[in-house]
Amino acid sequence: MSANPTHTAIQSTIDTNPVVLFMKGTPQFPQCGFSSMVVQILDHLGVEFSSENVLDSDDLRQGIKEFSDWPTIPQLYVKGEFVGGCDIIREMFEKGELRPFLQEKGVALAA
Repeated sequence: MSANPTHTAIQSTIDTNPVVLFMKGTPQFPQCGFSSMVVQILDHLGVEFSSENVLDSDDLRQGIKEFSDWPTIPQLYVKGEFVGGCDIIREMFEKGELRPFLQEKGVALAA
């Protein structure tokens, strides 16, 4: 049985980017409110992140859900670890947990 090429590409993206957001649209032009909210939170914290637009590819859109075993998009990965989707990121941010989590992971943030 051969490896899933989409999963291989996703793993490569996660491995090569300290912070990556799989989202609908781009950070400049999010295509859904949930993706937009996560972008706003990351921007507010001054996090440099890469993004992958799942709307560019049906394989990627379905593949990321299978890869993480998580049914919704956006999905945030930090240092190779799946953190969560919009609700989890928003909750961590509102509780003041997201900044310390990112700092513990060695992610540079704006002051």
